[in-house]
Amino acid sequence: MKKEVLDYVVEKTHELMNAAPCSQEAKDAAQKWLDAIGTETEVEETEKYLAELKEDVVTIDNLIGFSGSDAGKAHFGEELASSILEHAKEIKAAGAQYCDCPACTAALAILEKQDDMLQ
Repeated sequence: MKKEVLDYVVEKTHELMNAAPCSQEAKDAAQKWLDAIGTETEVEETEKYLAELKEDVVTIDNLIGFSGSDAGKAHFGEELASSILEHAKEIKAAGAQYCDCPACTAALAILEKQDDMLQ
């Protein structure tokens, strides 16, 4: 992996790990990937990391569905769920395909580099 790509992905990985909405599974995969850089397990951990990120990125339609559901209200609380739902509808109307929270934004930025990461 080229140094510029590595530096970029490491930076975005730290952003991901520091994002409040980041799942524990994504944090764990990110840390394992960071620990594997420069080792014989780097390619394997890169593939696992990318697979986890693909699972974790939330589509805008799923965000709308979840934040408007009883489960979403229980998870976020009524007020926050309503706010997320309103925001999600606004960004969907503007053309968004994915959630724009810090975790999803960082994950998508990393996924844009996946071909370069696997070279």
